[in-house]
Amino acid sequence: MAVKSPCIDQCGFTGKNGWCEGCGRTRKEAQEWRKLSPFHQKAIERALAGRMNILRMKP
Repeated sequence: MAVKSPCIDQCGFTGKNGWCEGCGRTRKEAQEWRKLSPFHQKAIERALAGRMNILRMKP
């Protein structure tokens, strides 16, 4: 079963890592979300909390 998209409609792909400031995905991950297997969606989802913590710490 597919994982619900983590998008919160606050997209802003900035910085050197290219992560979205709203959900933490890369532009490519966001664009390909529906095409990804549930396994890959879950793997990305597990990484998002860490990415968002890094984004919140930046000045």
